[in-house]
Amino acid sequence: MLKASAVLILLVLAVVSCGGQVRYESGGASLAVVAESDILWTGVAVSREGRIFVNYPRWSPDVAISVAEVTSSGEATPFPNAEWNRWEEGLPQHERFVCVQSVYIDRDDDLWVLDAGNPLLGGVVEGGPKLVKIDLGANEIVRVIRFGEPVIQQGSYLNDVRIDVESGHAFITDSGAGAIIVVDLETGSGRRVLYEHPSTKAEDITLIVEGEEVGIRVNADGIALSPDRKHLYYQALSGRTLYRIETRWLRDASLSEPEIGAKVERVAETGASDGIEFGRDGNLYLTSIEHNAVRRYTPKGTVEIVVESPALKWPDSFSITQDGTIFVTVSQLHLGPRRTEPYRIYRLVPDGPHTPQRS
Repeated sequence: MLKASAVLILLVLAVVSCGGQVRYESGGASLAVVAESDILWTGVAVSREGRIFVNYPRWSPDVAISVAEVTSSGEATPFPNAEWNRWEEGLPQHERFVCVQSVYIDRDDDLWVLDAGNPLLGGVVEGGPKLVKIDLGANEIVRVIRFGEPVIQQGSYLNDVRIDVESGHAFITDSGAGAIIVVDLETGSGRRVLYEHPSTKAEDITLIVEGEEVGIRVNADGIALSPDRKHLYYQALSGRTLYRIETRWLRDASLSEPEIGAKVERVAETGASDGIEFGRDGNLYLTSIEHNAVRRYTPKGTVEIVVESPALKWPDSFSITQDGTIFVTVSQLHLGPRRTEPYRIYRLVPDGPHTPQRS
């Protein structure tokens, strides 16, 4: 497994100035490279002060850092410290990042780290799955919520998280087994819901990315809270249908699985997406992995192209700042060892005409 000294290696990133922006005719957004890496990342989270955090899922033995802050000098340094980022077999899994899949900034500007606890995609390890809260003022871990059976199954893979500070709940997608995990942040207890509902399962489709078939089946993946926090939106990565459910039903522990399932609403056909997130403008932004694009679902029920470019090779996850700036990671998952370009984070600002698409 990993050498302890490997954690000290800094992943050098290339940071590009605003002068490097490129405009694409198929959308109205400016698109610019923020950072580059030779190590696969999936999630990005940007704080109010503009601090950029990324995560690297441990899908291969050469991943030395799980969570990092991209510094102003263009380096990715272990965050919140090297010790939590140092993991190998035999080390305490409940006090280490094992396989981090996403990072998220809540409305209080705290950073949350979602650890799937499923290294090398070989199955969940005991003590691995957890949700970690980090105070960005002190740069210290202030809360660790650990998950075990029956909330987590052996085939689970915790994928993405949204935090509702006001109600004190977290909502997590399980893309491995197909379910939504509802967490009471006051007690730390979790419930597994919609595990029998088709909305959390992969659809019977074949993904076509850059002209090639991608033979994967990934369940509930992208997740987003509506601006008023009344609805949770989600969809399977191996699917083109967007769903939602009122959060009051998810918080109601008295409801049975069939009763919760009956509350699910089909929203629209929006295309295959890896990450979804609401913007400050009230639109739901979606990464469009089959079209090298970022799209948005508007309150009027239309799907529009925000930007479409060959540079967006498997756009993965979003972070949207208070001023509406959108950051998106590119993970190139369909290319595997054929990848020739570095992994990138792009910054885009929707500021022009958009092309409507049929929903």
